[in-house]
Order: sequence, then C-alpha cells, then structure tokens
Amino acid sequence: MSRRFDVTQADIRDLVLDECARVVEAGNLLVIPTDTVYGIAADAFNASAVAALLAAKGRGRDMPPPVLVPRSETVFGLVDGVDETVLALTARFWPGPLTIIAAAQPSLDWDLGETHGTVAVRMPDDEHALALLSRTGPLAVSSANLSGRPAATTADEAQDMLGTDVEIYLDGGERTSGQSSTIVDLSGDVPRIVRRGPISAEELREIVPDLADLDG
Repeated sequence: MSRRFDVTQADIRDLVLDECARVVEAGNLLVIPTDTVYGIAADAFNASAVAALLAAKGRGRDMPPPVLVPRSETVFGLVDGVDETVLALTARFWPGPLTIIAAAQPSLDWDLGETHGTVAVRMPDDEHALALLSRTGPLAVSSANLSGRPAATTADEAQDMLGTDVEIYLDGGERTSGQSSTIVDLSGDVPRIVRRGPISAEELREIVPDLADLDG
C-alpha cells in the first residue's frame, strides 16, 4: 500500500525525508515535488529500481530517465570531460529548470536504459527535493505520469496515474509552472535544444552561441 506525506509540514519533514531515503535504499519508488512538475524517483545506481520506474510509467529502455543531483559539483562525478560550456550553464541556470545531456563517466556502475553513453542531469530549484537528494545522492527522476499523459502538477494527479507502483508520495503542493525543464544536448558535434521549456533559446545562446533549436 502506498503512503503519502505532506513534506511542507516542518515538524515532520526530517523524519519523512529520512524514511524516503530508506525507501530509495531499499530499491522502491517515490513521487516527489520538483521546481517544475512532480517526478517519480528511484536510486540511479539500482538497475532494478530504474526498471521499475520505467515500468510504472509504461516506458521502455529507449527513454532513460534524467538524473537529479543535490549540488552542481556532482556533475563532475557523472559527466565525462566537464568543460567550460557545462560549467557556464550550471553556474547560470542551476538550480533550475535546465537538463543537460552530456557524455557519462564510463566508470559509473549503473543502468539507466539505452543512454548510448550519455546522461541527462539537472539540479532542481526546490528545497524539499534538494533536502532529499542530499540524503540519497543522485536519483533517476522522470515526470510523474503515465507515458503519453501530461506531467502531474499535484500529488493527487500523480497518485491517480501511478497508484500502488509508488511506495511514498510526497505532497508539496501544486506545481504552478506545469512545464517540464528545458533540455540541452551537448553530447553531439552541435549543441542542440531537444525539449523546449522555461529557459528560452535566447537565454541559452548567451552561454552557447551556436546552440541549435528544435527546428534548426
């Protein structure tokens, strides 16, 4: 049976987050609020937990989940060959609604799906998500919805779609943006926007002048 907690209740928040960390360590799933939409989360280094996340959404391994991190410095442990572009983007837009796809560290012992040697990484601008990530380390997190349906902006919407596949639902109130993060792919020869979101192409080109848009 799924459990649900109001993570905004200050008197119980630490206990709730500690329990969430225990659930993650056990290989089970959470739904958490982020700065964009609600996300379904699993231990990024537990292949069976990531597989359960994809199954809960009705997705295949061809759509691997992004990884959320508690601090920008974590990118050095996940991304191979962090360069000035990555550092400039994270300095400007993290924490915030920017996901960066880059080459993954080849030594990482994980299986996020068919990533083709890349990782999509983001630091969310949400105090509850960051407090959880500080306890768990990197989490594989995808929008909390069934594949093909809109991303959940409330814990109720997430629970209606994902049901008992998730052990704990963290309710942090409505996510008012309702918009998933902007995704920039830096893994190829030409940096490219692969999903539009809250951060515009114009803002990104202040850092990456040769950035191609979806239509470019």
